[in-house]
Amino acid sequence: MTGKHIVVIGAGYAGLSAAAGIGRGPDRVTLVAPEQRFAHRVRQHEIAAGRTVARPEIARVLRGRRVAHRATLAVGIDLDAREVRTEDGGRLAYDTLVYALGSRTAWGGVPGAAEHAYSAERAEELRRRLAGAPAPGTVAVVGGGPTGIELATELAEAYPAWQVRLVAAGRVGGWLSARGRAHVLAVLGRLGVRVDEEHRVTAVTADGLTCPDGDVPAQVVVWAASLEPHPLAAESGLAVNARGRALVDDHLRSLSHPDVYVIGDAAAVDLPGTGELRMACATAMPQGRYLAKLLTGRTGKPFSFRYVTQCLSLGRGEALVQLIHGDDSMRPRVLTGPAGRLVKAGIVKGLPLSLR
Repeated sequence: MTGKHIVVIGAGYAGLSAAAGIGRGPDRVTLVAPEQRFAHRVRQHEIAAGRTVARPEIARVLRGRRVAHRATLAVGIDLDAREVRTEDGGRLAYDTLVYALGSRTAWGGVPGAAEHAYSAERAEELRRRLAGAPAPGTVAVVGGGPTGIELATELAEAYPAWQVRLVAAGRVGGWLSARGRAHVLAVLGRLGVRVDEEHRVTAVTADGLTCPDGDVPAQVVVWAASLEPHPLAAESGLAVNARGRALVDDHLRSLSHPDVYVIGDAAAVDLPGTGELRMACATAMPQGRYLAKLLTGRTGKPFSFRYVTQCLSLGRGEALVQLIHGDDSMRPRVLTGPAGRLVKAGIVKGLPLSLR
């Protein structure tokens, strides 16, 4: 043991993989996160549909590693004193801080959204609401991105008595290749999902969505329009960009505070030829693994990354694996049907195993 204390806050894809990897080295590591089990965020749509999702215990992931799990929430950071304040009233001094608090659903300033809509983080509550409804009606899913598409298809398949509507400000799956988008729309159609594109939501009420192009009556609203980084980085004084993501160098070190590393959705990682990496488990876990190698002396090279695929669940019977270039631009080729389903399932089920 060197006596150096590394504190990791956040136990998502980036934070937990970083803590497990750093724990292989000689330093003392404390992981600060209230969860007892890994959240496995990319499977929230399955939880909402009542599926059983394997979520390993954090203690099991960290077994055999020099990591102490402090099961509480980080509520403040004193960057000058090098201390993390926790919800249970504690103060943790650190030599090096790994900030990995990730992102959360962004309400976009839309009136009533936070009050009347379910987010992916409330997947279990959403499941109870849909399963327990005596007289099903309409579920409006807001957002034509990956989360919105996965929720709409999963809910339509799991709760066929409900009418699912997918409402998007732009085109549903508009970032995908032509083949990829066509497949998504075809599956949505087969599942009976009504798609409203170019349909901007200006308010959410107890009766549904308010839209300039026509209101959408709904008994349940699910909000999946966008994500935002956790605000603690900006509130603590770390240098952030306009979106609130922390500015880091090519070794994922904060530009304003060199004793702090930022990884995952919280970090604005800008790579030559690619630009700023998007928020995703596909970018977060490689950052966690890289930082573990860096802080245990197994590498000194700058962080590098190239995209390979983007995968979407489209209910239990379908999936889309969109092949992409290393810079995140779309290739024309996609995998669908049994092949796409097997690839997607293999990736999702393998993620918890790769945390160590």
